[in-house]
Amino acid sequence: MKIIECPRDAMQGIERFIPTAQKVSYLNALLKVGFDTLDFGSFVSPTSIPQMRDTADVLSQLNQSHTKLLAIVANQRGAEDACQFERIDFLGYPFSVSETFQKRNTNKSIDESLILVDKIQNSCVKSNKSLVVYLSMAFGNPYGELWHEDIVSKWGEKLLVMGIETIALSDTIGVSNPDNISRLFTQLIAEHSHVEWGAHLHTSLESWKDKVESAYKSGCRRFDGAIKGFGGCPMAKDDLVGNIPTEKLLSYINEKNIDTEINTLDFESAYNKAIDVFV
Repeated sequence: MKIIECPRDAMQGIERFIPTAQKVSYLNALLKVGFDTLDFGSFVSPTSIPQMRDTADVLSQLNQSHTKLLAIVANQRGAEDACQFERIDFLGYPFSVSETFQKRNTNKSIDESLILVDKIQNSCVKSNKSLVVYLSMAFGNPYGELWHEDIVSKWGEKLLVMGIETIALSDTIGVSNPDNISRLFTQLIAEHSHVEWGAHLHTSLESWKDKVESAYKSGCRRFDGAIKGFGGCPMAKDDLVGNIPTEKLLSYINEKNIDTEINTLDFESAYNKAIDVFV
C-alpha cells in the first residue's frame, strides 16, 4: 500500500505565508517517515497560489530520501519549469470531469485540458519523469452537471491512450461515499488493471474509515493523505471537510496488518512539526 503525503495541498490555502525555512524543516521531517511520495509543492502562478511561490527554493534545500517527490503543475510553462529539476520524480495535473470546475481551476475547457495533458506527458517522457493525473470531481460536482461512473471512465480511457500510468480519483468536495467509491474503483480496476489507480479523498472525521475501507476492498492501493486532515477544496465551504488524515490511514494500516515502510517515531516527529506549521 502506497501512502502519498500531501503537505502542498495542506499548505496552499493558508493566507499567512509560511516561511521558507519552516517549510523546509517540515518537509525534511516528512522525508524521514517512509512515505512512498511527497506532494511537496507546485509550479503555478504565484498570483493564483501565493503560498507556493518559493517551491524552487524549498526544493533546493530538501534532504536526500528514498521518498519520491511530486510537484503540481497547471500549464505547460509550469511543467517545463518542474522538468528542469532532476530531483522531481512526478508531475501532477488536475484534470476535471466537470467542465465548470476545469475552467475555474485552470482556465481551460476539458478538451483544452486534454490537449495540455498530452503536452505535459511528452515533457515528462523527455525529462524521465512520470505524470500523475488527478481526476477531480470524480465522485460528483456541486454545479448540477451530469455525473456517472461511465463519464469518469470515459475520460480515464482518453488519458490512458496518452500513456498515463497513474490516475488518482479525487473527491474534490467530499461527496464520495462507500457505494460510489466501490463502484468506481471496482469498474476502473477491472477494466484497466495495468493502471495505478489512487484515491485522493476528502472527508469529515466521522466518515474517513468507511471511505478508505471501501477503496481498499475494491482494489485501490494508493492513498493520498495529509497530517491532521489539513487542506481541502475551498469550494466545499465546509471547514469540517478536508483531506484524509494520514494518522487515520496509518491506524487503518496497523489494524489490517498491511506492510508499509512507515517509521512510527519519525512520523510522530513530523506530526508534532505539523502542529506548529498549521497553527
